Amino acid sequence: MPPDLDVLGPEPAVLDRLPLRIDRDEALRYQGYKPGIDRPSAKVVEIFEEALVLGESLMAPRLVYRAAPVTAQGPGWIEAGGEHLSIPSIGRLWGRLQAIGAGICTVGEPIELRARALFEARELPLAVMLDSVGSAAVESLAEYANDLLCQAGLPAGLRVTNRISPGYAGWDTAEQRALFRLCPGEPIDVSLNAACVMTPAKTISLLVGIGPQASVDHYFSQCRRCWMKDCSYRRAPAPTTVHR
Repeated sequence: MPPDLDVLGPEPAVLDRLPLRIDRDEALRYQGYKPGIDRPSAKVVEIFEEALVLGESLMAPRLVYRAAPVTAQGPGWIEAGGEHLSIPSIGRLWGRLQAIGAGICTVGEPIELRARALFEARELPLAVMLDSVGSAAVESLAEYANDLLCQAGLPAGLRVTNRISPGYAGWDTAEQRALFRLCPGEPIDVSLNAACVMTPAKTISLLVGIGPQASVDHYFSQCRRCWMKDCSYRRAPAPTTVHR
C-alpha cells in the first residue's frame, strides 16, 4: 500500500522507506545508451547489475512535501505561501489552480560517497555506473512522488499536474530559494547553498499544481510510468512503473 500523503497538507510531511524501483533504461541513458536503439553489451549489463545491488543497499529514499494555497496567478507567475514564482507559460500549461505543492526528494549521500571512493580507487566502470544508478533512482523517486500526489488528490476531486523543477522549462534556477522557503529541506537533511545547488547531489526539488480545474491533458510521460491502476485522468497506458 502506498504511504498516506495529504495533497493539500499545509505542514511539511516526511515520507521514507519508499518502495522505489530503479529503471534500467533510465540508468543506462545516463551512460549514453538510447532506449530501444542502443543495446548494451553483456559486460555493461553485468556492471549495471552489480551497481544496482550496491546502490539499493546504500540508498535511503525520502520525500518532504508541503502545499500552499494559490492567492493569485497570471500567464507566467504564481503567488502562493507568500512567494512569487515566475514560471514561463505556467498559466497556459497548468490552468486555474487551487494550490501548489512543493516537494524535495533525495536518495541520500552514501551512494555519492561510495561512487567517489570507487573513482579514487580507479574502479571507473563501476563508479560511473553507480553514479548513473543514483541519478536514475532519484528521478524515479520524483516520478513516484508525483504519482502519490496524483492518487492523494483523486478522492477530493483534485487534479495534480506533472512536476516541474527550477532550472527546467525556462524556470530560473535562482527560484530554488523560493521553493525551499515553501518546503524546507532540513527534515530530510537536504541543504541549499548560495549557488542554489542542493546537497546531497542526488536530490530533486519539484512543484506541482493542484485543483479541480488544473490542466493535466498535455502530459503523457507521467501516465506512461504511473503505477495507479484506476486513474480517471489517465491519458496513456503504462508499460513500466516506478513502484516496486
